[in-house]
Order: sequence, then C-alpha cells, then structure tokens
Amino acid sequence: MGHPPLEFSECYLDSPDFRETLKCYELELDRSSKFLKELIKDGNSVINAIKGYSLAVQKFSQTLSMFQFDFIGDSLTDDEINIAQSFQEFAGLLQEVEDDRMMLVQNASDLLIKPLEKFRKEQIGITKEKRKKFEKESEKYYSQLDKHLNLSAKKKESQLQEADEVLDKERVNFYESSVEYVYQIHQVQDRKKFDVVEPVLAFLHSILTLNNLTVEMTQDFMPYKQELQLSLQNTRNHYESTREEMEELMKRMKHPFQISKMHSLLPMEGYLYCQEKWALGVSWVKYYCKYHKEGRLLVMVPCEQKPTTKQGPTQLTLKSCIRRRTESIDKRFCFDVETHERNMPVTFQALSEGDRKLWMEAMDGKEPIYHSPIHKQAEMELNEIGFKFVRKCINYIETKGVTQEGVYRTVGSNIQVQKLLNAFFDPTNSGDVDLQSSDWDIKTITSALKFYLRSLSEPLMTYSLHRDLMCAAKSDNLDIRLNEIHSLTYKLPEKNREMLEMLIKHLVNVCSHSEENLMTPSNMAVIFGPTLMRAKEETVAAMLDIKFQNIVVEILIEDYKKIFSCMPEDSTAPPVPPPRITQRKRQPITISKRPPRVYQALSHDYFQHAESNYQPP
Repeated sequence: MGHPPLEFSECYLDSPDFRETLKCYELELDRSSKFLKELIKDGNSVINAIKGYSLAVQKFSQTLSMFQFDFIGDSLTDDEINIAQSFQEFAGLLQEVEDDRMMLVQNASDLLIKPLEKFRKEQIGITKEKRKKFEKESEKYYSQLDKHLNLSAKKKESQLQEADEVLDKERVNFYESSVEYVYQIHQVQDRKKFDVVEPVLAFLHSILTLNNLTVEMTQDFMPYKQELQLSLQNTRNHYESTREEMEELMKRMKHPFQISKMHSLLPMEGYLYCQEKWALGVSWVKYYCKYHKEGRLLVMVPCEQKPTTKQGPTQLTLKSCIRRRTESIDKRFCFDVETHERNMPVTFQALSEGDRKLWMEAMDGKEPIYHSPIHKQAEMELNEIGFKFVRKCINYIETKGVTQEGVYRTVGSNIQVQKLLNAFFDPTNSGDVDLQSSDWDIKTITSALKFYLRSLSEPLMTYSLHRDLMCAAKSDNLDIRLNEIHSLTYKLPEKNREMLEMLIKHLVNVCSHSEENLMTPSNMAVIFGPTLMRAKEETVAAMLDIKFQNIVVEILIEDYKKIFSCMPEDSTAPPVPPPRITQRKRQPITISKRPPRVYQALSHDYFQHAESNYQPP
C-alpha cells in the first residue's frame, strides 16, 4: 500500500493525523530530491568521465536499481507497473552493455541532466516553497489565535471586532496555503512518474542508438522503449485528465464559504422573516429558526406572539433550498425552501447578504437556474430526444469527420455548442434540427455530444456500479478484468446499455481510422472516461481513480464485439478477485522478454518535442 491520499477537506481540520501524513510526504519529497541530485551527479560523471566510463555507468545503474517509486492510492495500472519497474530494467541493460565502452553523444546533457534539473528546480523547488509558506502561515495563524484567546472580554467592542477580523484573515491565509501545499504535493508525486523516467529513457536511447552498439542490442532495446513510451504517454494522459478535475476541486475547496461549510454539521440558528399569504394580502412574520442538517429539520419559533393565543414551534423537513432571484421579489436577502409538509415553497428573508449565504450553505442551497442549453431536469435524462440527438451527432461525425485529426479531442466554441443544444432541446420543437443541412463544424458536434453525456443527472454507467467497475479495472488478471466489466455492463439499466452500446460502436469506428485521426482506444478513453463515469462524491481519492475509469472505457472499445455481441457467461454478481498468489497473466515488460505490439513506432525526436506537441483532452 502507498501513502493515503491527502484530502483537501483535511486542510481545514489540520488534525495530528493530517500533519503526520504531511510529514510522510515531506520525507518522500526529500528522498526524491536527494535521489535526483544523486542521479544528476552520476549522469554528469558518465558524460564527462570518458576514461572512467565503465565505472561511472556501473555506479549509475546501481543508483537506478536502488530506487523504488512510491504511489498514491490502493492500486497501479499496468502502465504504472511498467514505469515503476523501468529503472530496474535500465540498470540491467546498462550492466549488459558496460563492456562495450562507447562514447556518449554530445547532447546527452540536454536529454538527461537538464530535464532532471528542471524537474528538481521547478517541481520539487515549488513544493518546498509551498511548504515554507504553509509553515509560515501556520505559525502566524496559531500565534494570532493564542493572542485572540487571551484577549480580555472587557475590551471595547470595536477592539474585539477588529481582533476577530485579523484572526479571520489569518485563518483564510492559512487554509489557502494549506490547500495549495496539498495540491502541489499531489502534482509532484504524479509528475515524477514520467518527468523523471522519460529523461532517463531518452538518455539510454541515445547510448544504444548513437554510440555504435551492435545491431542486435539496439533491436533488443527498441521494442521495450516503444512499450515503455506508450506507458509513459498513457500515464501522462491520465495525469492530465486527473489534474484538470483536481484543479477544479481545489478551486471549489478554496472558496471563502468553504470555511463555514466545514462547520455545517452544527445547527444553524438565528432570526428569519417568513412570508405568509392570507386572503387579504401578504405579511412577513419574524421567527427564531434552528436548522439541523443531519435530519434536514427546520424548527421555527414565532417571536411576535398574540396575547390571546400562544403558537407553538413549527417543524419543516427540507427538500431543497434555492436563492430567490432579485428581480422576482421586492425584498432583499430572500431564499425559497421546498418542504415535505407544504405544497408550495416557503420564502424566507435573512437579515443580510452574509446571513443569507450562511443559511444557504447550511441548507445546501443552490443558485437559481438561468438560461441553460438544457432547460429541464427531464431533458437531462436518457429520453427519446436524447437518443435522437446522439444518433444524429454520430451519423454526422461518421459521415464528415471520422478521419479528422484529433476528433473529439479538439474542443469547439462554447457559444456554438450552446447554440446547437438550445436549438435541439428547444421545448417548442425538440429534436427538430437537421445537422446535415446546417453549417456546423465537427468540433462543435463532438463537444455538444460530450456535453450532453456529461450533463446527465446520473452518469451513463451509473453511480451504483461505479465501485464495482473500479474494482474490476484494478484487477491484476486481464481475463478477470474483462469478464467483470462484461458482466457489469449487462447490469446497467436497459436504456443506459442501449446508449452505451451505440456510443462505443461509434468510438470503435472512429478508432479504426487512428492512422489518420490519431485517436487510439487509449486516447479516446482519456476523453470519455470522465464523461461516462464519475464518483458520486468528489474527493482527491476519486480524482486519482479517473485513470481506472479510462481503463474501463478502453476495454469497452477494444473488446466491443465480445462485450456487446453476447450475454456474459455468468449473470450473477462478479466475484471480488482474490489476492494475487501466482504470477500475473500479463508479465510487466522487460528488455529480454517483450510482448508483441501492433502500434506504430514512435518518432525518434519524440523525447525533445513530446511535451510541446501534447494536446490535453
């Protein structure tokens, strides 16, 4: 097992366990920094010490063989296993070719030293800066907190208020630095899988191909290099898709109101004015309200009791809470609450804008829905109009854009995408849009199709099967992995499976033109993994599982005929795979035993241009 993921929510608790986990990551960061420093030093020795070449390479290979990658989460993909064992493979190769005593290429420093120094300076260096900022803000916040707690209650109200504001500012700075530090730790942990291995791979490639090695040795290395490069590129693609999702989660967690949300389990209470409608008009009645989040129970105690009658507290069970639009009512700071006890929404007025935000945070309130490409909840479900939309999009793409380079990866104009969706899902003439006779470009159609699938209230492959699909993707045995995904596909609701089969069949067709459009099943899976699947709760751990979502979609594409042409042999729930006690069915790649590949070989200049040419999905 690797280190547990650091959740952004733990930054707000700042518990001893959180600090202890941070310390483990910091020790790993220091270890990686020392390793990189040693690796760079040894690489320079190889390049500069031509007379001591054999000894330098031997030491270099020993350094590689001693390093083991740490990882986050509970499982590794096949590509990550290949990457994790790559240094041992490199070391074995160096020992094998040590007797040849070749000259190093002139650009060896550019291939190896500079990228590692750049990674160590930019990635590890930035992480250390974030660490210093976190420690500084932590010290300032807790120092200010001690001063705040020692303030005399006899101070003037203005002084106490000023002290509160200073403490709040320091708290926000501390939380922000903590969240940024945790985010950077995850980034450097993931990036080193390819940013450290790739320069070493490039360096070894230069040794073997440009320094008069035997043809036999070069032929032995090239298939492994191609296989590992595919693993590196797949891991990079998974990282990019995960980074975008994690970045969005980090931004949401840095929102100022997230601080109050962390205390949302405590009852929210205070004064509210409730709109009450009578036969002769409308009145606003003052209540002292207390909201219990756990049971979604709102208790209202009237404050203006009549002398002749005494009214007891009113209890309402919440369904939802929505901010009231400013133009829809002549009162400020209003929000509507739907309850189980009343047929109509109940309108409340808070005491201020800040007070309203606190109530809405406690009640999981939402903003009012303005004009959107998809107007109603019903249109976000799998219905006849949705199927019609997807069929028309697929027909258009396969007719005019199946060979277009980067199809589905290239993003269309948001304005054009919304225009298309508004036209198609217009309630007055739903589905009455002829894509063939209209002047829509391919990237607008593909972006609209992805938007529709992502806008479903529940992902196409459902929340209920998400955990089982993740377990299947993490299986070590490829046959078990395929059989479980096959079985789980037939546990989808009928309309979900029908839509999934139609979509995957289309993606298989697109990928069959990969020589022209460059969209292999792996590349397509990076795009549609987060589109067809997502966890119900957004956490860092869920973000790290996106790479396994991609694996599920890749298997659906590669094994389309088997999965959708027949029912699974056993329709019962797939068994949980037992712990591995025998060797993997598919052995990790090695230089001496190489599995055959059918993919086109990568170009020789990939190492120098891969990052600049890479287009994120």
